[in-house]
Amino acid sequence: MKRILFPLALVGAFIVSHTQLATAKANQPHINDDSLRHYDVELVEVASTRVKKSSSVAHTNVSKEQIQKNSYGLDIPSLLALTPSMLATNETGIGIGATSVRMRGSDATRLNVTINGMPLNNPDSHSTYWYDTPDLISAVGDMQVQRGAGTSTNGTGAFGGAISMTTAAATTEFGGDVSLSYGSYNTNKQSLHIGSGMMKGGWVVDARLSHIGSDGYVERGATDLKSYLLQGAHYGSRTSVKLLSFGGKAKTNLTYTGATKEEMALYGRRYHTEGQYETPDGPYVLADGTRVNYYDDQTDNYLQINNQLIINHRPNDSWVMNLTGYYTYGYGFYKQYKDDRTLLEYTNLGVADYSIEADIVRRKIMRNHTAGINATAGYTADHLSLLMGGAWSYYTCPHWGEIDWIEGWSNSPIDGRWYDNDVKKQDANLFVKSSWQPLSGLTLSADLQYRYVGYRAWGVNDNFDWNSMQMQPIDIDEKYHFLNPRLGIDYAFSANSNIYLSAAIAHKEPTRSDFTDRYMFSSDDTMPSPERLYDYELGYNFASRSLSLGLNLYYMRYRDQLIPTGMVNDSSDALNVNVPDSYRYGVEMMAALHATQWLTLGGSATWSSNKILNYIDLLADSPTYGQNLGRMTIAYSPDIIASAYADFHYRGAEAVIRTQYIGKQYFTNNEIEALTLDAYTVTNLELAYTLSLRSERKVRFGVNIYNLLNREYCNNGYGYSYMWNGKRYDEAYYFPQAMLHILANVSVKF
Repeated sequence: MKRILFPLALVGAFIVSHTQLATAKANQPHINDDSLRHYDVELVEVASTRVKKSSSVAHTNVSKEQIQKNSYGLDIPSLLALTPSMLATNETGIGIGATSVRMRGSDATRLNVTINGMPLNNPDSHSTYWYDTPDLISAVGDMQVQRGAGTSTNGTGAFGGAISMTTAAATTEFGGDVSLSYGSYNTNKQSLHIGSGMMKGGWVVDARLSHIGSDGYVERGATDLKSYLLQGAHYGSRTSVKLLSFGGKAKTNLTYTGATKEEMALYGRRYHTEGQYETPDGPYVLADGTRVNYYDDQTDNYLQINNQLIINHRPNDSWVMNLTGYYTYGYGFYKQYKDDRTLLEYTNLGVADYSIEADIVRRKIMRNHTAGINATAGYTADHLSLLMGGAWSYYTCPHWGEIDWIEGWSNSPIDGRWYDNDVKKQDANLFVKSSWQPLSGLTLSADLQYRYVGYRAWGVNDNFDWNSMQMQPIDIDEKYHFLNPRLGIDYAFSANSNIYLSAAIAHKEPTRSDFTDRYMFSSDDTMPSPERLYDYELGYNFASRSLSLGLNLYYMRYRDQLIPTGMVNDSSDALNVNVPDSYRYGVEMMAALHATQWLTLGGSATWSSNKILNYIDLLADSPTYGQNLGRMTIAYSPDIIASAYADFHYRGAEAVIRTQYIGKQYFTNNEIEALTLDAYTVTNLELAYTLSLRSERKVRFGVNIYNLLNREYCNNGYGYSYMWNGKRYDEAYYFPQAMLHILANVSVKF
């Protein structure tokens, strides 16, 4: 009840204060039209990460309205899954918590994500952890999803696609909104947003608070996410300045071990082993009679604060300049119960006997700082536009481990660190983009980006080396120089139709895990290589008032692509291996028909082939080690991704039904049927009614029914094969999704 009353009380307080604000506004000087013009458009210049409608890059724009309709509790991946060639994954089973995406078979480490031009990918792991910036979807104003190498951008290279987001612009009038959601598995959200409107002198202040909680579908899959956003801006006739801070605190129960099919058959689809330990008086009994209990603080805890200072200046109608500085602070840790651990592996204890085992509670900790600056300058004439700029960022992150408790331990204090290492990374780029229209309807474009990456890591890792009887040493000092060009041509041969062609080269450096965890599968001590992508795209678009169509053909050829092996490390990061030659090619189709004023039909489909050429299996413990397996399907790359929807809308009533189909995926690159994720189809239904009151005030009532047909399916997993005593074993783990479940919402715009 407190979660509901608190935002309502804040609304009441702000409405009272609005009376005084309205009086002040009535007496303030008139704000000139230029200020309002700049205020009405989006503040943040994202030209360096966005492409225009006439661009030769395959892309999808996601509007503010689409974002708002999907912001009642689920994470951003659930929204991204509505775009072509994209699928979403989730560990808790309900789209909240540990969520991620894949595009064209490429995982989150290969998708460049920015907000207001600031990279969101972790510089070390290259992943975007959506729950580290809780409820970011409520703060996003619009979004562009690019497929393929995309355009020159900041941060990690785009090897499957790029996601460019902006925070929502504040409104010119005082107002805000309150949103409350509740649904299955105690899923709930409370959100409050208030904006001051344009105040005296062109100032505006905007604030948002939210909380998302859920017990999760899987057992002990609870999520507790708290977030905030605060922004202040000043709008002049030619210059805008914005100071923005957003972030939050996340606590999620660890669920990344998944469950085998055998475990799910014995204990149900919601079972997993995280935090499980044996104890004679345990209240739970396994199938073999073993009594167990579960540690109740098996959690991932993370605090992240993002700060941005954004300055836009238009010296005249031809030039626009942008300067963005940012700083991100992050601190977090895993807290884990480990059953029967060999204490020799924890070097700070001073144990010399490998036979000594005990249950322990440990923490794996990190603290990171990221600071950077982006600068762009754009020039536009009648038939020519130029954009030039650069970016620089610096990242540092120590990692260390501490032990909180050891069962029966009394030998010595357990303070100190059992591993300790540090990372420093510099990322810089310079780029120039040009777009020229030599003839009516014809647009020629070119990008050229130079990118420098300096990556250094040192210390000892959390992996114990049984050969040296010491923790694994880390000594990495790599520098990369990448040149990323792109050429494109777009021809609009009518007011409704255009065709485009592009070619691009992109590069990407290895992740932290590619360096530190290579020993877990590699038969040698070589280092991972950077990757190179040659991306070719050919597309056609048609758009009229009642019909829109899109067709895109792509061919992506890789050199030394780092592909998943099917195995994961102790933090659930995928273990990748370089393959010399591989490709992805496919066709993407999109369509939307406005059949009547009250009915829209649409959908998309991707058919693809994703292969490794002459794949030689070099995974040390693999049953096919050293063999040339020929042409193999790349892991986690479905041949088909398709979706369809019907959108009914009449006055304030809405009903949208969506169905998505994802084809079969292999966990490894050996095409082993025992290590696959079955194809699945899932259907969701969205119902809503909006009651319009005076002025812009509205009340919206909605209910979303997920997995409408009550299907049993899993949308992610991992697996591997190994040999033991001359026998082959296949291990596969899955993340089951919830059966039919509901999330209801009421939101008030005031």
